[in-house]
Order: sequence, then C-alpha cells, then structure tokens
Amino acid sequence: MNLLLIWLLSSLGLLITSKLVSGFEIKSFGHALITSAVVGLLNLVFRPILLFLTLPINILTLGLFTFVVNAIVLKMASGLLKGFNIKSWTTAIIGALVLALVNMFLFWLLPAETIAVQEGVRV
Repeated sequence: MNLLLIWLLSSLGLLITSKLVSGFEIKSFGHALITSAVVGLLNLVFRPILLFLTLPINILTLGLFTFVVNAIVLKMASGLLKGFNIKSWTTAIIGALVLALVNMFLFWLLPAETIAVQEGVRV
C-alpha cells in the first residue's frame, strides 16, 4: 500500500512540475503514472552509474551536479515515452530542480511511518 501511495505522489509531482515549468509536458495523469514508473526504473538502473561517472565533478560542485544527472534521467524518459516531452536540456535541469522541490513538499505531507516502513526502517 505504501508503494502505491509513493507512486501516486511521484506522479502528482510530475504533473505539478509540468504545470510550473514551461517545456516540461505531460499529457495526462495516466501518462504521469507511466512516466513515474519509467523514471523510477531508469533511476534504479542508470542513475548509480551516472553518479559514479560524474563523481569528480559532483564533488567539485558540492553535489549540485546531481541535478544534471537527474535531468539526464528525465530526458532519457522523455525519449522513451510518447506522452512525456522535455523541450531542451535547460528545461530538463530546471524541471529536475522543481521536481525535487515539489516531491520534497509532497512527501513532507506524508506521515513519517509511511516512508520509513517503505525504506525498511521501523519508527
């Protein structure tokens, strides 16, 4: 049940980001659900590799280059999916930043037990 709630909130975060960032387009909530799942899978597979390869520049920028890595994952997802489109790399980076802030706010609204149990930590 917690995983479903997290998936729905991530999809809602994508929709809110698409309303806030020009050029970051999602056609419907159904497309947001699919996009959220694909971004999650890409984060699972490619994000660790990208973070390892960009570790030196990430250290130099004090972690801010992570937003570029997130933008790369979002741009990869937009290339794979029809209902999700990101116009430019600048839009992808701004979208990654806004998405991180929106998701942080949405997940802040959840009770601590929901996230902690999902991560395997007992509160």
